[in-house]
Amino acid sequence: LNLLWIVCSLPVITAGASTTALFYCTLKLHKDGDIRVLHDFFKSFKQNFKQATIINLIMLLIGVVLYVDLNVSKAMQGGAGQIFQIIFMAFVLIYFILFLYVYPVLARFYNTIKNTIKNALFMAIRHFPYTVVMVIIAVCPLLLLLVKSYQIQSTLFVLFLLMGFALIAYCNSYFLAKIFDNYMPKEEAGQESAGESV
Repeated sequence: LNLLWIVCSLPVITAGASTTALFYCTLKLHKDGDIRVLHDFFKSFKQNFKQATIINLIMLLIGVVLYVDLNVSKAMQGGAGQIFQIIFMAFVLIYFILFLYVYPVLARFYNTIKNTIKNALFMAIRHFPYTVVMVIIAVCPLLLLLVKSYQIQSTLFVLFLLMGFALIAYCNSYFLAKIFDNYMPKEEAGQESAGESV
């Protein structure tokens, strides 16, 4: 699953559909306990390709704007530059949180692009304790940078490439599945509904 995600994300334009397919599979693993990796991954990839690609382009555009804004604020002199840096860093955090939610929401529910983004932000705020845990899980790979031994760091990096992204998605899907259950019709709890992807 991890290798599929990497290969399908290499053309950056398809990264959104690939990430959606990754979360489709990890959410299904938590729900059903088993998946057909190739079948389920490419089923979601094809089904959500259009919306995921548009969302991916939006996220890329926002990311570029934030990157430019941060660099401009760093070049500014005095207290104004520091204030703008803090403001833009806050936007970067919101952007990162949106990234953690928007593709799983797309994988789980049928909706418009606008409502998918809006619902992703709403869920992230409403379930803030889960969001904090998911952010911590997602940034854990940065701990690799603290390892002083090049040999150990290289080994851990290779292991991360082999399974790291899917492992993070799987761990976060545990919390996402609990969150999404709150938005499913009561009579359909525990079963697949006609209006959802998983």
